[in-house]
Amino acid sequence: MESIEIERVTLAHIEQLQQIGRQTFIETFSEINTEENMTKYLDESFNISRLTTEIQNMNSEFYFALIDAKVVGYLKINRGDAQTELKNDNTLELERIYVLNEFHGKKVGQVLFNKAFQIAEQSKVDYLWLGVWEENHKALKFYSKNGFTAFNKHMFVLGDSIQTDIMMKLQIS
Repeated sequence: MESIEIERVTLAHIEQLQQIGRQTFIETFSEINTEENMTKYLDESFNISRLTTEIQNMNSEFYFALIDAKVVGYLKINRGDAQTELKNDNTLELERIYVLNEFHGKKVGQVLFNKAFQIAEQSKVDYLWLGVWEENHKALKFYSKNGFTAFNKHMFVLGDSIQTDIMMKLQIS
């Protein structure tokens, strides 16, 4: 198995973050969403200004997964008021884990998840939570395999499409 390195993302990596964020989102969702909705979401969520703000937020952290110094995936976690929904000081949101399609099956997602779990344990939060699209069956299976259980639903807006995310949590303490 290839060695997977984890590296904290800084402002110096902003263009790499934008590139991996856009590419993995396109690979994951473009076949089942319109080009217009994808373009709108990518332009809003992965522009340099927004990513800079997110990286500079003390309550958000990004990490790259690297194989042979190539960025092959990334993770974003949020605490406190940076969380997209719950905003509870005793929880940690796993907002994003994305891996390039060509590296699926190489345990990159698991290594990124393990990093998020380690941070959750070190932070002594009650639980780690996330939202995953109800049609993303591969991700739902991955999170269930890692001990997450569904506890609610919320709406996710992608352009003019309103989609349902399953909210899942993993008890930590």
